[in-house]
Order: sequence, then C-alpha cells, then structure tokens
Amino acid sequence: MTASDEIDQLIAKHPDWRGAKLAEMRRIILEVDPGIVEEWKWMGSPVWELDGILIVGDIFKTKVKLGFLYGASLDDPHGLFNGELGGNQRRSVEFAEGHSVDEEAFKDLVRRAIERNRAKPAKAAKAKTPKTPKTAKPTEPSEPAGS
Repeated sequence: MTASDEIDQLIAKHPDWRGAKLAEMRRIILEVDPGIVEEWKWMGSPVWELDGILIVGDIFKTKVKLGFLYGASLDDPHGLFNGELGGNQRRSVEFAEGHSVDEEAFKDLVRRAIERNRAKPAKAAKAKTPKTPKTAKPTEPSEPAGS
C-alpha cells in the first residue's frame, strides 16, 4: 500500500469534518509544488516532503493539526501558526470544527517551508582518513644486499 493510499484510508476513517479538513489541506499542500511527495510515517501520520520534511498531519478528537517541522524558523506574516508556539523548532496550524483557512496564505507558508529546506546547507561528507591497524608494528629498515 502506498503512502497516498494510507492517507486516503485515514481520511475515509473520519467521515466527519476532520476527514474533510485533512482532505482539503492535503489538496492545498499538493497544489503548491508538483515535487511534493506524500509519505506515511511514525505509525500513522501523513507527511509531506520536498527536500526534507515540510508538514506532518494528524487527526485528533477535536482538531486537525498540520505541524511544520521547522515552523519556528519561518516568517508567518498572516499569523496562521496557532499551535506549538513556545518551541524552538516546530509550529503548527490547528483546525477545530468550523475553522477555515486562507488558502493563499497557507500556500505561502508551504512555499516558505520549501525555501527553508532548499536553503539548508548540504551535509559535508566526512573526510576519510586511513586507519592504522592497532596490531601493526613499525618495520625496521632491512640491510642492503651483499653486506
């Protein structure tokens, strides 16, 4: 089963407003960039990635939560973040029943998350240094031939 299939099933398991909200937000997220990939991680969470994790979705009893993994480092000029505001890394947009979203403002936030992922420095490859075996003993110079 693909990650998209898993997300479809999660939405279908919640035929109320929560499934509809997750389906709406999924559509909005995927419209931002054709390179966004859906994943299924951490025993049941939809994840959207592009050059790294962008957003983790969750359905709770009274809310739908979209957590931006590096939300604390993103500008939020429209004030969409309303959850996890005290942390150093994450921020979330949380929806209760009846809450709506400004689609363009949310898309802008997703674009900012993509830009942040693309701007992060690539991990430098560790320099490989040859190791000397622990049991190796220095060799003594040999005597010249014919001595």
